[in-house]
Amino acid sequence: MNTRVLPAGDSAWLVELPERIDPEVNARAIEIARAVERSALPVIDVVVGYRTVMVFVDPLADGADRAGQTLESIAASAAPTADAAGAVVDVPVCYDEPYGPDLADVAAFGSCSEGEAIAMHLAREYRVFVVGFVPGFAYMASVDPRIAAPRRSTPRVKVPAGSVAVAAGQTGIYPAPTPGGWHLIGRCPVRPYDPDRTEPFLFRAGDRVRFHRVSAEEYRASTQWGDA
Repeated sequence: MNTRVLPAGDSAWLVELPERIDPEVNARAIEIARAVERSALPVIDVVVGYRTVMVFVDPLADGADRAGQTLESIAASAAPTADAAGAVVDVPVCYDEPYGPDLADVAAFGSCSEGEAIAMHLAREYRVFVVGFVPGFAYMASVDPRIAAPRRSTPRVKVPAGSVAVAAGQTGIYPAPTPGGWHLIGRCPVRPYDPDRTEPFLFRAGDRVRFHRVSAEEYRASTQWGDA
């Protein structure tokens, strides 16, 4: 798989893969990122994108002057690791009122009932391609085309934390109250990001996510948001 390694200032490098968004390219980006983390490079941070890897290094540390050459070698030879497939994460979602205010709109887009729209959302296993936007927001794909409604024409100023949403071919969970233009179809009681947990992030790039439905009562009994 062709790659390019490009300098991005005096302390960062961008590894670019073929310009398409699919699981194979994303898996390769994750492999490269993990190989970089295992290398002797003076790495400060590694950020995985859909088809890129941004590597930040300490420009004053030993080995920094060879970062480009080292990354060229890693990008050409990185091999899959034992955990390349990512973890399987099972996530509860309540689709009942008032937690899915846009569910009717998504169902109308798909010319189906709300129950059918929920069933389509539950039926698939989603790949986490990228974690970004705000800490813990996982961009997951691919949503069934029948409910892959485009972004809202007018974004909300404040989306409730825990909202499960869809937009185009993706689904995700808002980990904090933020502006957002995705369609809200449910609410998750589990925090995608919690700095007080031993592992703050619920999702990582490469993980596989399945949703299961819970009732409003179950949501209120287990929510970590304090909004029951």
